[in-house]
Amino acid sequence: MDLFQVRGAVKVRRLITVMVPILVSQAAIMGMSFFDASMSGHAGNNDLAGASVAGNTISPLLVGLSGILTAATPLIANALGAKEPEKVRLYLKQGILLAIVLGLLVIVPAYWWVPALFSEMNLEAEVYRIGIGYWIGAAVGFIPFYLTVPLRALIDTSKRTDISMKLYLSGLPINGLLNYVLIFGKCGLPALGGIGAGVATGITNIIILLMFIFVVYKREEYRQYFDRDFSAVDISGILAYLRMGIPIGLSIFAEVAIFCIMGLFMAKFGTDVIAAHQAAMNFSCLIYMIPMSFSMALTIVIGIEYGARRYNSAGLYDKVGLQLSVIFAFIYIVLEYIFSMEIAGIYSNDIAIKTMFVEFLFWAMVWQCGDTIAAPIQGILRGYKDVDSALWGCIIAYWIVCLPLGLALDLFFEAGAVGYWQSLSIGVLCSAVFMLYRRRRFYLRLKQEKGKMMSYIKNIYMKKSH
Repeated sequence: MDLFQVRGAVKVRRLITVMVPILVSQAAIMGMSFFDASMSGHAGNNDLAGASVAGNTISPLLVGLSGILTAATPLIANALGAKEPEKVRLYLKQGILLAIVLGLLVIVPAYWWVPALFSEMNLEAEVYRIGIGYWIGAAVGFIPFYLTVPLRALIDTSKRTDISMKLYLSGLPINGLLNYVLIFGKCGLPALGGIGAGVATGITNIIILLMFIFVVYKREEYRQYFDRDFSAVDISGILAYLRMGIPIGLSIFAEVAIFCIMGLFMAKFGTDVIAAHQAAMNFSCLIYMIPMSFSMALTIVIGIEYGARRYNSAGLYDKVGLQLSVIFAFIYIVLEYIFSMEIAGIYSNDIAIKTMFVEFLFWAMVWQCGDTIAAPIQGILRGYKDVDSALWGCIIAYWIVCLPLGLALDLFFEAGAVGYWQSLSIGVLCSAVFMLYRRRRFYLRLKQEKGKMMSYIKNIYMKKSH
């Protein structure tokens, strides 16, 4: 076995050690959405549809804006690799302040625009009522959700992703219990149906934040980076944070928003289609946690290596990360295909909904082939502080290719609801092709820069030798 194989095996073990807890954490987070969808669906189609419509407006705000805060991950990783604790402290402080500001910017205007948006969608009266109730219940957890992001970044970049995993796993049964009690009216409480799912989500986010705060204060390795003096925050530092965070947030928003907009387009096809679409989308998002976890893990390990100027080590993580992502994808896509009807039964007993679910899931398998390449490369480039590639990839793939194609298939070719799923598949595959291109361009540029640096060092050495 040569040296490259030995180092590759070490990188695989280290990457898996970081990635698996992230995967479990993300699965636990998505598990909360799973509880929302599955339990709301068993409460009734109106409850599932109302929770779906509300969730499709909440997700871009939560995930997209929290993407701005995830800039803390590559920033802190680079600072830890470079052994600069003052920068770690600064990035954490900036993340906390931005989390509070972003939360207020979402919650305050929502009082007016959410009811207006739902009214424009011409929803059934009961679906409208449940959607508004879900939104109000979930909104109490927005700021806690945002505050958790920089705290998690601090813990994860220290390569203790297992701690975040344990905290999110602790929150999962709490969320499931709250959903059960509030949706179906247990323990003497009224049955809130889909509204109860929103309330459960809001309360769970508060509890998870409290657990993260406890861990940061309890452990000295994290407490040393927490600065209580927020009066000394440098505006220029926050702007620098935003210069990296905004492209990340916009790229995540562009990706999540297109899926949510497609969900809103389903409203015109009726309650059954909305329910089937939401169920299939919910399961697809659960599966997406695998390539997304590779992406997050690669941002951490490559960010640390890049900050420490260990470029060859960072490149090796790149290779093994992509290879592992493809292997995992082959396994779960085959399993999805074999057990598609059984998966549909988790969400509904209605045969019409289950049939539509299976059709939607087939096209989800197609786009998963693209995700297994595109998502890890996004994480790789973010570890190198290249945050623009993912943004342009999402804009081109989803908003220039996917959205117009979906509308054309629906309006001109009468493909119906499945046409939007077909367009999503093509969009994600386009994203994968674009990310492969940007990755290749980045490494060519990095190679040229290293070549210039070596030539510069060689010239200095030659002058000194003379």
